Amino acid sequence: MLIGEYHHNIDEKGRIILPSKFRDDLGDEFYITRGLEECLFVYPKKEWDKITNRLKNLPFTKKDARSFMRFFLSGATATVFDKQGRINITSPLISYAGLEKECVIVGVGDRLEIWDKDKWDNFYDMNKEEMSNIAEDLFDSNWESGE
Repeated sequence: MLIGEYHHNIDEKGRIILPSKFRDDLGDEFYITRGLEECLFVYPKKEWDKITNRLKNLPFTKKDARSFMRFFLSGATATVFDKQGRINITSPLISYAGLEKECVIVGVGDRLEIWDKDKWDNFYDMNKEEMSNIAEDLFDSNWESGE
């Protein structure tokens, strides 16, 4: 499971080091694409395959399905680590996420998210007070019983 928060800088060539724990969990081949809230999503191959299989089942006749698939898949790229444990992020993805120098890499279970530090700080500050309410809305009484 991908968990934790780490801070690293992206260099002028679009390379960023991922922590060794994440490198082990991602494996030899993984995928990076546009995420939601202007961050990047990084998926291990196994999780990527699950998502793309579900996307294949979306009805192409639905405008929202076509729009989401264009957004999500057009920026996607298969990625590997270099010898220093870095990944190379394409310029369209860097531009989309607004990555300039300081980045935050967040493990959120099945994927990583790469955020511009200022955007992450803003997201965190805007949402931290609401976490109790969000948790209450998402988890009902069945949570305690393990159902």
